[in-house]
Amino acid sequence: MPPAAMPPVIHVIDVAHPARDPAAVEAELLEGWSHVRNSKELRILKIIHGRGSSGKGGVIREQVRNWAYRNQQRFPAVVLGETYDLFNPVVQEMRKIVGEYDDNDIGRGNSGVILIWIK
Repeated sequence: MPPAAMPPVIHVIDVAHPARDPAAVEAELLEGWSHVRNSKELRILKIIHGRGSSGKGGVIREQVRNWAYRNQQRFPAVVLGETYDLFNPVVQEMRKIVGEYDDNDIGRGNSGVILIWIK
């Protein structure tokens, strides 16, 4: 008998595809945060914000990162995609507390995502 699958701990929202206006992005961020905060199983909010059309950062990316910074007192941690790997002490602590989980972006240095540890 195969082992039971672990419940998902990551809730993913994509605010980059298609691009949205700033008010819509802010509303999605608040909705995602609330969804994870009120869930029995979810612990992490992963936001796909993209890199911008130049590949070096766009308006949505900056808005998401600024939102995370402004609200950082609400979260145990915020992990930028480019530092999201198993050697990052914050990621190690997060995985120790919330449990092991699979994520395709871990270790990829993806600057188009951000992870917010909600609880």
